[in-house]
Amino acid sequence: MIDTDALVIGAGPTGLFQAFQLGLLGLSVQLVDALPQAGGQCLALYPDKPIYDIPGVPVCTGRELTARLLEQLRPIPAGLHFGHEVCTLQPQDDGRFVVGTAVGLTFSTRSVCIAAGVGAFTPRKLKVPGLVAHEQRQVFHHPDDLAPFVGQRVVVVGGDEAALARAAWLAEQPQHPVVTLLHRRDQFSAEAALLDHIAHLRAAGRLQVVVGQITDATEDAARLTAVAVLGLDGQTTPVLLDQLIVCQGLSPRLGPIADWGLVMERKLLPVDTATFETATPGVYAVGDINTYAGKRKLILCGFHEATLAAHAVHARLHPQTPGPLLYTTSSTVLQRRLGLID
Repeated sequence: MIDTDALVIGAGPTGLFQAFQLGLLGLSVQLVDALPQAGGQCLALYPDKPIYDIPGVPVCTGRELTARLLEQLRPIPAGLHFGHEVCTLQPQDDGRFVVGTAVGLTFSTRSVCIAAGVGAFTPRKLKVPGLVAHEQRQVFHHPDDLAPFVGQRVVVVGGDEAALARAAWLAEQPQHPVVTLLHRRDQFSAEAALLDHIAHLRAAGRLQVVVGQITDATEDAARLTAVAVLGLDGQTTPVLLDQLIVCQGLSPRLGPIADWGLVMERKLLPVDTATFETATPGVYAVGDINTYAGKRKLILCGFHEATLAAHAVHARLHPQTPGPLLYTTSSTVLQRRLGLID
């Protein structure tokens, strides 16, 4: 069990800044997210689209904003836990909370800051008969470790960066069979460098592109051996495989939050705008998951909410020694926490 002053649920821009603000006030903090990396919807939904309303930053992409927030957080000794969906939140008699994830990670925390955005992002699955039975054996969604796939016939489904990056890595492995990249059209969405690399692998015969959609699956001795692909010409072609990697994007869902006994309105958490505390003492909500009069779902509003929530958490945990309002430009205490001075 990991003990901490504050647990932040959600590692999107608001969650990352929430962890930074808590650490800046001298609180220990842990950060957990269901996705395998930080960034939330910025990285999951629009990693390369420009964002124009971040104060002081005329333009940046979701990917760049995430990188900058992680760099800002770097001096703070925050524990980062990705690929962990929080399933349970249980208040304790001593005012603490025990929070558990789907894979058995457990936190004992004095406060909880929910920055879950529109909910937990989960992989979009193929709606093809016969594939469900092979999940986690031959069908995988957004796998991080690709080493177990090396040397096998792999079909990667998808047309975004997640699919292309995995297909490219496998195609680069020596003696690996030709990788099949399957997408509904011969057009892909990724950074220019990755698109160029995919084109190079195709020209070298290390990667083949199949255009179409999977309509059926073939089994032999309870193993998946092929998928039927309906092409643009209306013809169905079998594609042999040993493993199927599906990267068709992510979709948000409220998930277990609805089962935590928190007061909700239209799947959102009402908060006190002075503290951004929910109706449950010690549980705070910031970003798109909360609601209040005049609420605006903007990233910069989430930053404001995270700042006030951090000060409210500090005041709750240290009522006898409330933290003074310090400025990073002049406070040696804050500069020391940021590693700027010894």
